[in-house]
Amino acid sequence: MRREDARRAAGTYVGCMKLGLHIAYWGLGLDAAEQMRLVLEAEDAGFDVVFVGEAYGSDAATVLTWIAARTSTIGIASGVFQIPARSAAMTAMTAATLDQLSGGRFRLGLGTSGPQVAEGWHGQRFDRPLARTRDYVAVVRKALARERLSYEGATMTLPLPDGPGRALKLTIGPQQETIPIYLAAIGPKNTTLAGEIADGWIPVLFSPQHVDAVSSLLAEGAAKAGRSLGDVAITPLVYAAVEEDLSVARDAVRDMTALYVGGMGSKEKNFYNALVRGYGFGEEADRVQDLYLSGEKEAAKAALSDELLDTVCLCATPDTIGERLRAYAGAGVDTLLINPIGATLEDRVRQLRTIAGAATGVSH
Repeated sequence: MRREDARRAAGTYVGCMKLGLHIAYWGLGLDAAEQMRLVLEAEDAGFDVVFVGEAYGSDAATVLTWIAARTSTIGIASGVFQIPARSAAMTAMTAATLDQLSGGRFRLGLGTSGPQVAEGWHGQRFDRPLARTRDYVAVVRKALARERLSYEGATMTLPLPDGPGRALKLTIGPQQETIPIYLAAIGPKNTTLAGEIADGWIPVLFSPQHVDAVSSLLAEGAAKAGRSLGDVAITPLVYAAVEEDLSVARDAVRDMTALYVGGMGSKEKNFYNALVRGYGFGEEADRVQDLYLSGEKEAAKAALSDELLDTVCLCATPDTIGERLRAYAGAGVDTLLINPIGATLEDRVRQLRTIAGAATGVSH
């Protein structure tokens, strides 16, 4: 049986929607052994894939190598590699290596990050992000296909035209015929680009109730490439908490939600704040951001309404989790990436098991 067939046979699904685990950044709240415990629990429960993120702490490639060595069936994915952090050729090298080491289980998630990280941490100008992403993905695909790397785009030319560079070819290939490429995007133009050039789309603060607006953007992009919406796997990252008391579940996700809405970027440029405003929470988004940027983080968390938390996070009780999962499946989600939030490791493990059980219970 092929590895993918084996995963599907053992998989945890809600209808056609698969479950994935997102462990965000290594070392934040959990140590290495605890992170691995979550991954192994997810693999045992039939989760389809584990995504690993990076910001300006742990890098995703090293963590993915560690996970690949300890697992056998679960897919591994960057969620996401930062485009400003690596040349496109380096990303292709890393992707091919991880795919080889994992036995063909790797998926490549990419994102532009934001201006504060791109310029403040990586020293890369955050300009023309759409054109840069288009060129970057084209070069990665060309390299992974083991074609000689000759490319001329709006933001990238290879080899450089005024030096001794040669058009080289990747000396190893991935195990898969084609490594799926996902783009993290939330703005309208970025979402349309994902529909055009990516195999999957990774949104944050995704709302099933507002999926029609984003689906039309993905479909618009897909049509430009002669594809359909079904060719783009909708793969949202959701912060999740399942508790007997719904108010406890909501409180668990307040930290991350306040960070995104209030502090992820500047007053003038916070993509996540703009997204929440588009959901109809304009006044609330302004208040949370003002409080957060003023250093009043506890007040910012308290200012998040139950309605907003329920819109952008997976807050549920054991009795309602099945209904919430069906809402994501009904919105066309291909794989729901669960980041379980709990006070302890055992809290997170319990939630993974509850979600997996609920998914199995409503899959038919």
